[in-house]
Amino acid sequence: MVQQGDLLWTPTPAHLERAELTRFLRWLEAERGLAFADYEALRAWSVADIEAFWTAVWDFYAIQASVPFERMLGRRDMPGAEWCPGARLNFVDHVLRHVRPGQPAIKFAAEGTPLGVVTWDELADQVTRFAAVLREFGVKPGDRVVAFLPNIPHTMVAFLATAAVGAVWSCCSTDFGVPSVLDRFQQIEPTVLVCVDGYTYNGKPYDRRKEVKQIVEALPTLREVVMYRHLDPQAEAPLPKVRDWTTLMQAASTAPLVTEQMPADHPLWIVYSSGTTGLPKAIVHGHGGIVLELHKGLGLHCNLTPRSTLFFYTTSGWIMWNLMVGCLAVGATAVIYDGHPAAPEVDVLWRLASEAGATLFGASPTYVAMMQKAGVVPRKKYDYSRLEGILLSGSPVTPESMLWLYENVKKDLWVTSQSGGTDVAAGFVTGSILTPVYAGEIQVRGLGVDIHAYDDMGQSVIDEVGELVVIQPMPSMPIYFWNDPDNTRYLDSYFRDFPGCWRHGDFLQINRRGGCFIQGRSDSTLNRYGVRIGTAEIYRTVERLEGVEDSLIVNLDLPGGRFFMPMFVRLAPGLTLDDDLVKRINATLASHCSPRHVPDRIYQVEAIPYTLTGKKLEVPVRKILMGFDIAKAVSRDAMQNPSSIDYFIDFARRQADYHIDP
Repeated sequence: MVQQGDLLWTPTPAHLERAELTRFLRWLEAERGLAFADYEALRAWSVADIEAFWTAVWDFYAIQASVPFERMLGRRDMPGAEWCPGARLNFVDHVLRHVRPGQPAIKFAAEGTPLGVVTWDELADQVTRFAAVLREFGVKPGDRVVAFLPNIPHTMVAFLATAAVGAVWSCCSTDFGVPSVLDRFQQIEPTVLVCVDGYTYNGKPYDRRKEVKQIVEALPTLREVVMYRHLDPQAEAPLPKVRDWTTLMQAASTAPLVTEQMPADHPLWIVYSSGTTGLPKAIVHGHGGIVLELHKGLGLHCNLTPRSTLFFYTTSGWIMWNLMVGCLAVGATAVIYDGHPAAPEVDVLWRLASEAGATLFGASPTYVAMMQKAGVVPRKKYDYSRLEGILLSGSPVTPESMLWLYENVKKDLWVTSQSGGTDVAAGFVTGSILTPVYAGEIQVRGLGVDIHAYDDMGQSVIDEVGELVVIQPMPSMPIYFWNDPDNTRYLDSYFRDFPGCWRHGDFLQINRRGGCFIQGRSDSTLNRYGVRIGTAEIYRTVERLEGVEDSLIVNLDLPGGRFFMPMFVRLAPGLTLDDDLVKRINATLASHCSPRHVPDRIYQVEAIPYTLTGKKLEVPVRKILMGFDIAKAVSRDAMQNPSSIDYFIDFARRQADYHIDP
């Protein structure tokens, strides 16, 4: 049986020779006179002199700016760091400079739709046309263009056109409910909405025209609405003044595209916190910071080049969609899929990864666990001769899931687990193709990310679990939150506990060789007798037991210094939680972890609630059980399985104050 920390893969000389990191190291030596023996030496320099590091990234990737920056980093305060002051540039220039006529820029598929291709020249033509449409609408730099779109090529085209004219993009996936869409879009007062008539998911068509009508009627600042008839080419528009995408594009000007040259801190897009707790934070990222971060993260850490093809299963409402667009900026081909990840067949994503010739395939660890339990063995059915790596993101990965990929997909495979956040559109802890892969371990701390695990005294610790903090600015940190003029929400979100340091809200452990482990959200901490316990180790231990398919644990702080720590388990079909299984769970936790890890009570549930990004809803469940207002504790539209939360709502009502033994 695999153990955490077991060596699973070591890069060969061939991997090292063709790695982007190797090319960067050679460039640093030739152009800067800097020589580094290994990744860790490079990382240490990148945080010792962050200005020199990010200047090197800018020069190495020949970032295009019509006006150069005065210096890489001006003001260094967090929040409020000033990156590339004086520079003027546009994100879209870094996409369109890679145009290679006839070569694929986007490969796309959907339920019932075979793999198709948008070539680089076709992409450039469509972006040019829609940018002309937006300018005809009177869209100016700084205006907000919002989208209610699925994960289709039109969404990427609409974003790139929006950015090209200097407007600000924001998108909600079409499976969001109207209240969730309005919670986001009403904050930012958009002028244009781009939408579809509907979409298909798990074999069922969903007509969303009624929802579009409700959204439009609740956004008085809208001047134009554009609809792409995705579900039914003959669908009637929900409102009289809705413009047709296809008609507009056919009539649009094809005069050469001129991109607006924007300051580095001009808003590029607005993304949102998960929405599971209260009104979503409208997080604003700038052109300069995102251009820099995407080249570093996707180029140096994910090893993407113009020869690469990235397939990451996502929706248009998740930050990974933004990173899929980002792979176009480094010249790689993006593979997108709209639909259920296990429909029409359970291994549809593995089939598409093979058909599209993906060199890097990405999904959440939750998806990999689902494949494990379904008995899928992709290597027996599909050709992965082009596949070089697997990118895992969204939640902590277990050693068993990593081993499964080697045994069932490909032996010679670089498996990189990464963890970051919507907040920074980047990874804090990430991958390095120069570095061995160890079971259950994130390979490295990111370049240019001065990240630490802090104990309660604000001291950096190694081989101990602490708060994930970043103590120097990153280019892709939010330039601000929308409608937060005095930065109150921004400060409260990240800088309240360790002034001057970004506290992300995750537990992090860094070992002595630099490997990293995310141990769950720190605000869902299990604090037992003063000992902080991350939830990831509990889930790994419990879910290895025969019959236990999923679990969730929370700790409730009660008046008088009391607490109550319930665990909820989903069992294999046909099984019922009995005294024997309870004893086995408790004994295993006590022996494999510690007596402090043993829950006070265990309850059987039909389903564990998850966010759309595959994370367990630990914090919302804890808030519900503590008596918080349901509407403020959880958003059903931000969940994979909305009905799963009903058990916990009922549980809270039945055990209102926990004065009796629950």
